[in-house]
Parts: sequence; C-alpha cells; structure tokens
Amino acid sequence: MLARLLRPRHEASAHCDLPCGVYDPAQARIEAESVKAIIKKYADNDDPVFRTRALLIKEQRAELVKHHLWVLWTDYFKPPHLEQYPQLHQLFWDATKLAGAAGAKGTVDPALADDLLAKIDEIAKIFWETKAA
Repeated sequence: MLARLLRPRHEASAHCDLPCGVYDPAQARIEAESVKAIIKKYADNDDPVFRTRALLIKEQRAELVKHHLWVLWTDYFKPPHLEQYPQLHQLFWDATKLAGAAGAKGTVDPALADDLLAKIDEIAKIFWETKAA
C-alpha cells in the first residue's frame, strides 16, 4: 500500500540535461586556437617570466579543450551516433590525448597544436552532420 502511494504518477525522460543547442565544438576550438597562439608567443619571447606565465595559461587552456571535448563526448553524442560514425571513439581519444600532457598541454610544439585543431575540425564536421539529421 505504501509503495503504491509513493510511486510516481508520471514518468519523464529527456534526451539530454539541457537543450542540445548549447553544445558546440567551437568552444573546444577557441581554446585550442588560444593554445596555438600562446605557443607562438612563447617561442617569440625570451623573457623567462613571460614564458612561465605563457606555459601556465597554455596548460589551463589545454585543460579547457579537454573539458569541452569530454562534454561533447559524454553528454551530446549517443549510441546511434556511434553506429553511424564508428570512428568517434578513436577521434575523441586522439583529440583529448593531443590536448593533454603528451600533447599541446605538455609541450610547445606548434605541430601538435595544429594536429589538435585538425581533430577538433573532424569532430565538428560529425557534430554538425548529426545536428542536421
């Protein structure tokens, strides 16, 4: 009797925690562009204080790239997307690794920043294809 009284009268379900329009790979791209620009400024400046600040900010921005990618991966993309784009898992794996300590976060190699931007562009292409569907 008590269980019946406490049982919800209505069930609700949702596709995601907020309307999907709030997701956009541009957020990751903006931070990755910042990482690339900081790497260039770092290379062009010999002041050790400036370089230290540049590295700290670059690492923060690279962490934000990972955050934005993870939000897309864990909140936006669903199993049907994986069926349609089986390369998604590897693409996100590669992109977050390129943003991490072995990539743009931990180095000042502009080629890694370019590789990261290319991966984000691949993710964005798939993202916009899924949004159009």
